Amino acid sequence: MTKTNTTHGIDLQLFADAGSLVNGTAGFVNASTGVTSAFDTTNTLAPELKSFYDTELLENARAEMVYAQLAKRQPLPANHHGAVEWRKWNSFDRASKLTEGVIPTGQKFGVTTVTGTVDQYGTYTAITDKLELRAYDDVILGATEEMGASAAETQEKLIRDALLLGTNVLYCDNIDLGTNEVLGTPTSCAEMAAGGTAKNKYNEDYSLGWSLMSPSMVNKAVTIMKKNRVPRINGRYYAVVHPSVAHDLRQWEGWIEAHKYAAPEELFNGEIGELHGVRFVETTEAKIYRGGDLAEDARTLTVSGAVNNGTEVPFTGGAVKADALAGRYVLIGGKRVKVVSNTTGKLVLEQAVTATDKAVIYPGEGGKDGCAVYGCLFLGKGAYGVVDLSEGTEVIVKPRGSSGTADPLDQRSSVGWKGVHAAAILYDEYMVRVECGSSYSDEDKAN
Repeated sequence: MTKTNTTHGIDLQLFADAGSLVNGTAGFVNASTGVTSAFDTTNTLAPELKSFYDTELLENARAEMVYAQLAKRQPLPANHHGAVEWRKWNSFDRASKLTEGVIPTGQKFGVTTVTGTVDQYGTYTAITDKLELRAYDDVILGATEEMGASAAETQEKLIRDALLLGTNVLYCDNIDLGTNEVLGTPTSCAEMAAGGTAKNKYNEDYSLGWSLMSPSMVNKAVTIMKKNRVPRINGRYYAVVHPSVAHDLRQWEGWIEAHKYAAPEELFNGEIGELHGVRFVETTEAKIYRGGDLAEDARTLTVSGAVNNGTEVPFTGGAVKADALAGRYVLIGGKRVKVVSNTTGKLVLEQAVTATDKAVIYPGEGGKDGCAVYGCLFLGKGAYGVVDLSEGTEVIVKPRGSSGTADPLDQRSSVGWKGVHAAAILYDEYMVRVECGSSYSDEDKAN
């Protein structure tokens, strides 16, 4: 398989509630007036206190991180100029038979460079003296701990989104939960089964599952990775899944809980168990594909009058503003199509569809009938790289009295964090994304 270099950089600004960072400016927001006041940044904490809070933030962040711990970490160069490089050695071909006295042709040894964009992220919150007086606990320390969680969640989502650009994708089979018989093999997210009952080929009722992650799909992913000669992490392949998927995995025969094969200190953050030689790590940041409600007061819409190979679909069933659905995908008559524009009662589609009168129109960003689909990443060693969180990440605490005339009564302090991020796929063939449903596909929301 050809190695593909994929880079990733997303510009993201996090916002807190009133009293937080606004449009990247260093200032407080007055919740009543909306006025932003600048901080005097010259008055900061003593070095020993700053070191203490930096440690608290990083410790809390690391405890929440899953994707980052499985990556190849790259220190941030002193003069990175907005980019960071990962280097990977080129592999050699198999050796040929030698002929006595004949010098063979040697192979070139080289290195491939993968570049990632370095972006800066951050947020902060204001703390009033009144809050500090009323609180029983250390408000600054509590805010620092929560900022650590914010830093972790930010980086985890960014890493995840970078990895979703991988090209090796499998879709879980639709199965009869009673017999484990494979009833269909989806070729896209939109074909993932949404449950219900029907007749199988023996004319017997079956329960159609949510295209659950199964031992068979685990084996398929592992087989692909073995064929690609993907190196293991500590002798194992790992997979990152959502807790809803983890719930279903635990039901299969052969599942081994993590505490039965390793001591707590030997486990990765979030590691929950093993199935067929793959160790699973769960995180709520694992990708969920599911579209939002189509109407202000309804999740689905209804076709109003039969449509025969047409691009215009009249609908009823909910309050929809003009062009509110433009650019979104919908499922109509089993076909996933993009909405070009819409009025309050008609969709204009990118492709023609055929649908019966009163057919249901579902959100098209997830699975069949609008159910949630989960992106599960199977990984080997060195599949992707990230900038080490400790590089360039810091907590910033401004005590009361640091704002000068902007805060004449010393009423406000602030706690925030800023840091840098970069992530890149290093070996596309070292990853397999398995998309599946779960027992919670009818209730989980997109993330």
